[in-house]
Amino acid sequence: MPVSIRPARIALVLVAGILLVPFLAKGDSVTDWNQKACDIIVAAKLSAPGAVVVLALTQTAVYEAANAVTKRYPSTASPLTAPKGASVDAAIAAANRAVLTKTVPSQQAAIESAYQAALASIPEGKAKSDGIAVGEKAALAVLALRSNDAASKPESYRPVTSPGVYVTTVSTVGSQWPERKPWLMTRPDQFRPGPPPALTSELWARDYNEIKSIGDKSGAHRTAEQTAIARFWETTQPPIYQGIVRSAAQADGREVTQNARLFASVGQALDDSYIAVFDAKYFYNFWRPVTAIRNGDKDGNDATERDASWLPFVDTPMHPEYPCAHCILSGALATVLEAEFRGRALPTLSTTSSTADGATRSWSKLEDFTQEVANARIYDGVHYRNSTEVGTSMGKKVGALAVAKYPPATR
Repeated sequence: MPVSIRPARIALVLVAGILLVPFLAKGDSVTDWNQKACDIIVAAKLSAPGAVVVLALTQTAVYEAANAVTKRYPSTASPLTAPKGASVDAAIAAANRAVLTKTVPSQQAAIESAYQAALASIPEGKAKSDGIAVGEKAALAVLALRSNDAASKPESYRPVTSPGVYVTTVSTVGSQWPERKPWLMTRPDQFRPGPPPALTSELWARDYNEIKSIGDKSGAHRTAEQTAIARFWETTQPPIYQGIVRSAAQADGREVTQNARLFASVGQALDDSYIAVFDAKYFYNFWRPVTAIRNGDKDGNDATERDASWLPFVDTPMHPEYPCAHCILSGALATVLEAEFRGRALPTLSTTSSTADGATRSWSKLEDFTQEVANARIYDGVHYRNSTEVGTSMGKKVGALAVAKYPPATR
């Protein structure tokens, strides 16, 4: 089932030939394949929510395949079985190939190249063939489980207008997400927050004036560091979060199934986070700063002055403002990682950004990471502070469900 989500508006530049380079072992087969899957998904130019769907499917299948071989964790309700001695690396490769081939068929050549390169490092024999078989079974099981996902439905947002009145004509993103079945939540609106601030409130005036000043295109009131942070988090593509997970997964003393479980937990948490945030976004349909500030004389608040030509630092995402999507993702990820390393030293987390010329940023505390993401969306000029706080809080609730489903291993 190809994930037929429209391409992201901002094309990400890939180094020529990146998808054809040899498959290099940098951590273990889980982290290596995660990097390759991210490259393949970016090359397919899926929207960010569509890309997260593919990663959730892929990483779930990888975990089911790896665990069937190693039997490190209790079996699921419908456990896969693997012959004794089956190759876990072959199982992981086959699971990745099967899911990616089904969901991003436009990248068939790159997927096959990565798969063959991975298999070339595994000795021929029964262990290899058994591993391939269990990986393919895991992929089929996960794909069947999510076969009726509304993510593949056409986007059908109905703009608010009056007959004959022009509205902006760029298609929205994620309007069908509230119709999807979650992985972790019981329903899409399980964590739907209360409404955004009343336009006559002091809170609204605070947020309006903050972003009007610090989030405008000129950057006159942003520091160089704030602008760098804004540019770093301009990307909405999932590799920016997956890089953080890989930096955690490469900590000393970790094992391949443990990493597969972590990526599955994160994958489902991020996918459910998009379901939850789009449910709220399209329920409240709250205006973006660029709309609000150009209409500041119409909100009934004397503390909000109109700027007729105001523009945000980055292009405004094509979906309603409230709550912040980046923030729900970071909150969910931080909650999973907090549980994963509870009682142990958190490794330095790091990732790179395609919208910041490949720059790397690092964090030693999870709260610093989530706060940076929240601040970035204000510096970008696309989210109000209250929306970032609400989004982060929602993400923590979704992350807690992932931790409950996939409790970390104890030592």
